Amino acid sequence: MIKEIIISDSKDISEGQIIELYKANKWSAAEKPEQLHNALRNSHSLISAWEDDQLVGIGNAISDGYLVVYFPHLLVHPDHQGKGIGKKIVDKLLQIYKGFHMQMLTADKEAEAFYQKVGFQKAGETIPMWIYEGNEH
Repeated sequence: MIKEIIISDSKDISEGQIIELYKANKWSAAEKPEQLHNALRNSHSLISAWEDDQLVGIGNAISDGYLVVYFPHLLVHPDHQGKGIGKKIVDKLLQIYKGFHMQMLTADKEAEAFYQKVGFQKAGETIPMWIYEGNEH
């Protein structure tokens, strides 16, 4: 039986639930649990996906609130990928920031096709650049 996935904009998510999801996806941010929890809770928007009381997906936005929004995180638990959960999260975020002048994200190569499918395109000759302390790239 397929259980219903609930999409929420509540920032009331426990650190443990967040860390479990990030570890399942092997994201290095899980190594900094307090900072990650605070970062997500202080995002301009935080959208989560739930199956009963299990966090199965999350996406966030950092924004000036008027012109520019950046979507740094989108994760779906590996056991729930391919079921449309990521699309639901992205759709909700795009609804919130509809009409913004610039909506940006950085996609790993394996996620590029997904983001193109939900409306993003390569930013011309733009090259993403960073100072990064993670280890999964």
